[in-house]
Amino acid sequence: MSASMAGLLCALVYFLIYMVDNAFMSWDCITRPIVAAPLTGLLLGDPVTGVIMGASLEAIFMGISAIGGAIPSDALSGSIVAVAYAILTGGGSGAIESGLTLAMAIGTVMGAVNSLVRVLRGSLAPFYERLALECKPKKFYLINVAILAATSLPVAAIVGLGVAVGVESLQAALDACPAWVMTGIAAAGSMMTAVGFGILLSMVWSPNIAIFFFVGFVLAKSLELPSIAIAVIGAAIALFYFFIEKDVIEAKRDTAAFGLQASQAAVPANSDEDFFA
Repeated sequence: MSASMAGLLCALVYFLIYMVDNAFMSWDCITRPIVAAPLTGLLLGDPVTGVIMGASLEAIFMGISAIGGAIPSDALSGSIVAVAYAILTGGGSGAIESGLTLAMAIGTVMGAVNSLVRVLRGSLAPFYERLALECKPKKFYLINVAILAATSLPVAAIVGLGVAVGVESLQAALDACPAWVMTGIAAAGSMMTAVGFGILLSMVWSPNIAIFFFVGFVLAKSLELPSIAIAVIGAAIALFYFFIEKDVIEAKRDTAAFGLQASQAAVPANSDEDFFA
């Protein structure tokens, strides 16, 4: 597949995913790498690479979110370009690791571009207010979809041009790099998944769950259990704690109800103390 055709398909993937997610679903679910990367790989003729990179990229971007005024790395564009790079450069473990390394940098740049687009949409707030005052939901929705399409097309074009023009230039630049540079890029790509999990872990870390982190490490490294087996063990432990906590809550509720009934029964309904109080 030529680079120009791949660029066109990548731009189409970005546009369709963005429009379906924002105009129809209104929830950031299909823009995640676990969905965008396999779809990109499917259209580019290598779904296996897309699935492999989708799982790794999801682990990388899982803990990255927009908090306050922070501009997060754009997982959608970073995933599409990274998968396209890995496929167009021949696939294989080396290309995948290099693509994983580039995904964060590409997503950071595209995150800045997306922030400019959001500013443009924010400037249309008075126009949206006038539309709302007309009390015509269908008109409001159709115009909103048209504005989303008009503002997302330039971003999709940037993604497509980046694949059509930049992949070959980037590959030529990497080919000219010394072997130690490529070794470093491969090592960085291997660490990106761990970095993503580390960011996510920093958000949920507490002394109550610390023990499970070390248990999982022992299961993976010492016992060399596969990820599926560790996930099943973790799910079983989570369900065990869930049902125990549920039983404890129900027991406390029953105890409180019994204590209330006992206290009410201990006081006569028409006692002399109540009458003369």
